[in-house]
Amino acid sequence: MSRSYRIALLSGDGIGPEILEPCVEVMAAVLCDGPKLDHRWLPAGAGHYRDTGEALPESTMVEARAADAILLAAMGLPEVRYPDGREIAPQLDLREELQLYAGFRPVRSIPGVGGPLSDPRGDRLDFVLIRESTEGLFAGRGRTRIAADGSSAEDTMVITRSASERLFRAAFTEARRRKDRGGQGVVTCVDKANVLGGFAYFRSIFDEVAADHPDIEARWSYVDATALNLVRNPWDHDVLVTENMFGDILSDLGAALIGGMGMAPSADIGDDAAVFQPCHGTAPDIAGTGKANPTAMFLSGAMLLRWLGDRHDDRALAEAADRLEAAVDRAFTSGLRSTERGGPDGVTEITAAVLAAIEH
Repeated sequence: MSRSYRIALLSGDGIGPEILEPCVEVMAAVLCDGPKLDHRWLPAGAGHYRDTGEALPESTMVEARAADAILLAAMGLPEVRYPDGREIAPQLDLREELQLYAGFRPVRSIPGVGGPLSDPRGDRLDFVLIRESTEGLFAGRGRTRIAADGSSAEDTMVITRSASERLFRAAFTEARRRKDRGGQGVVTCVDKANVLGGFAYFRSIFDEVAADHPDIEARWSYVDATALNLVRNPWDHDVLVTENMFGDILSDLGAALIGGMGMAPSADIGDDAAVFQPCHGTAPDIAGTGKANPTAMFLSGAMLLRWLGDRHDDRALAEAADRLEAAVDRAFTSGLRSTERGGPDGVTEITAAVLAAIEH
């Protein structure tokens, strides 16, 4: 008898509802008669804050904690902000509340899409950036100290041993998984240890964890050199692991290498919970026009299925994830061109092509 899994769905703002609904449809298509997903649609986001004064209701958090996994589309609206000027970002609250310390940002080329690099190897990228998602410079969020005379502002970066150790263990585990599937088996610590003592501390913990994984090669790179090399020779990378802010920036660079934010999925994973969402924002300028690219949402759904399959030893879920990724590849190989890349294809066309590829 097929098992049922409870999935919390947060469509959020802007194009969020437009891309999450078809994602639910394509996930159902790849599951066929296999495991069932029990969907719970939950309110959260900037629009909800504007209407109710709550960005992430307690009832939503209760359901999210009880779910087997969380699938989130996009949240935030530029014109809706907290009194202190910060944008509404419940996705960050989820990371902190659920201790989703490892932010996985895969950078995988999709056949037929193409990236900005002239070298043909730039169309065959497959590496992953893992960012610490609970502290770093983001730990200062909402705690900025502004001088009484308005002359300065100060945010504090926090790096702890416990958070760093669990992050690095996740990175080495991912590198071993990739190595077992033919990958390089290399983890690179990205930091600024030559300037800031906090990053020297970060690197020292990396070295300690690396010593426990002698089968995986450990490397080190300063963040500025990494940014350069992600443009110059990104095919040399396997697993990059870094602090929260650096990861936030470098993951967008990675998305550009594979065709844009509309192609870039992500997962924020902890010991007991995980959130899956596209790397892009809410794109309110195109909301309701049908121009949104749902590909990153679909691939985030595939990541959810694979994570659930691994967590519950359910091979059917992992196979469904493979089918979904393969369907996306086939759909774009057949000539799809999203509107963000100057093409005519938006939500309807891309969804139809992926569904057709699944049926094929």
